[in-house]
Order: sequence, then C-alpha cells, then structure tokens
Amino acid sequence: MSRVSTVKPHLTVDEVKDKIATAPTARCQQKWMIIYNALVDPRPAIEIATHTATSLRTVHQVISAYNRLGAAAIAPRAKRKKNPGAYLSIEEEIEFLESFIERAQQGHLTTVQEIQTAFETKVETSVAPSTIYRLLDRHGWRKLMPRPSHPNGNKAAREAFKKTFGGWSKLL
Repeated sequence: MSRVSTVKPHLTVDEVKDKIATAPTARCQQKWMIIYNALVDPRPAIEIATHTATSLRTVHQVISAYNRLGAAAIAPRAKRKKNPGAYLSIEEEIEFLESFIERAQQGHLTTVQEIQTAFETKVETSVAPSTIYRLLDRHGWRKLMPRPSHPNGNKAAREAFKKTFGGWSKLL
C-alpha cells in the first residue's frame, strides 16, 4: 500500500477554499485543489492526482513545497519583464525622447550622436549606436534631414533667382 500524502495545517479548510475561489490562474487553482484534497481527505498521492487530473509528480511537488513554505509556495510566479536586459522601460524611453521632440518643434536638429550621448549620461554606461537606432525604431522615429538643395537643381539658376528675388519681395 502506498504512503498517505498529508499536508501541514498552514491554513484552515475554509482558508484553502477561499484560495481556490480567488486563485488568479487555473494552474494556481489546481494546486490549491491538491492541497485541499490532501488536507480534507489524506490518501495516496496517486489517488489525489487522479482526482485532481494532474500528474503524480505535480502532486508530490505541490505538497512538498506547501509543507516547506506554506501558502507562499502556491503563489503564482512573478511576471517577466517585457524587455529583459533593457536599459530603460518603455515609459522611461518615451520620457527620454520627449525632450528631443520639444527641441525639434522649436526647429533644432537632432542627431543620433546627441541622443546617444544623452542616453549614455542617463543610463551611466556606454552603449552601441545600434542600441540607439533600435530605440528610435521602437518609437517610430525615422531619419529626416533637411536638404540643403535639390539634388537635380541647377546651381547657376539658383544664384540667378537669388539676385532677382529681391524685387519680388517688394510686391508682397
């Protein structure tokens, strides 16, 4: 005959029922069901596994963790960061880029080198230019530069226009 699986009475039966009812995930609820079964009707782990539709290994792991750590063992895992290893969160990146947007609205040009220098100052470490390019791409920035002159323009015609334009300004 198999060994009977029991749990330590960290919580009362009513408290375990409340945990089942308020479990944030189905997996967490299933773990609380294992604890409830072992608390109310101690029996071999294989029977608890069959009754809760889990594996024998899961029953052993849940009961062992609960006996060692109590209710904290059943708590769901913390959510992972969306961008692990990032220097800044998305909100911090938006806040960082706002200063450059304000400067651009005043007519100032912004270069990647300026942004990189400011970024390195903020995160207190050096970063590769590709990091800045990915940051800008992530927030929908694109390369825009004022063109000093049209690439197909005629320089002589441009100079002639500059000489005759003065007369037009009097008409306006």
